Amino acid sequence: MATSRAPPVVPMTELLYLHDAYLRETAAAVTAADGPAVVLDRTVCFPGGGGQPPDLGWMRWPGGERRVVEVRRAGPDVWHVLDGDGPPPGAAVTAVLDWDRRYAIMRHHSALHILVGAVYRLFGALVTGGAIYPDRARMDFALEDLSRDRVAAVEQEANRVIAVGPRITVRFVTRDEFERLDLVRLARDTVPRDLDRIRVVEIEGYDAQADGGTHVASAREIGALKIVKTENKGKANRRLEIRLAAGEVVR
Repeated sequence: MATSRAPPVVPMTELLYLHDAYLRETAAAVTAADGPAVVLDRTVCFPGGGGQPPDLGWMRWPGGERRVVEVRRAGPDVWHVLDGDGPPPGAAVTAVLDWDRRYAIMRHHSALHILVGAVYRLFGALVTGGAIYPDRARMDFALEDLSRDRVAAVEQEANRVIAVGPRITVRFVTRDEFERLDLVRLARDTVPRDLDRIRVVEIEGYDAQADGGTHVASAREIGALKIVKTENKGKANRRLEIRLAAGEVVR
């Protein structure tokens, strides 16, 4: 009689940052290695995506330490590229974030969400692209008109929300709930159609967007937002670049 076999278990990296962006390090085990690159069974490191750059940091294990110089996702795995040969599969390690860099990116990412909410509320414009850095961030919008008065109105509205200081929360919704709610801020919806649960970042009482990145827990941590540059990127595409003043920093 033929016997059925259970499907093979596919290893995957547990993405701790999805639930706790303030977790700065974690114990983990190496599940695969290829020279200076290793896969962990769990990680605090964001692998990049949606305009947010990948994290940097350190990997430590008994008798060794390497700098994490690149993080990337490949299917269910997150590869951590080190500045030299890493530990072998099965090794116990500690993955540690470059926290100052990550926190600066978190503040700018949350600031962009408020900026997007302001532009959407004022002008109904959707996002066409963006990028986040530790010291600045930019966002492109499907807008034909970005006059000086409009820029001033966006900046004023964004800073009004930051001053109120709403909480910034993460929740997961079903595909059906996502389709019912007004959560799309991208001109081209890039949320995979096969996702059953979708992660949503919400500026409480103001705006909510599908998002897979890391954010601060309160708008007060962002600090004042300044639009420092505008660019015409096409007939109906306008770019806003922002920088932040100091906020209520969490250490």
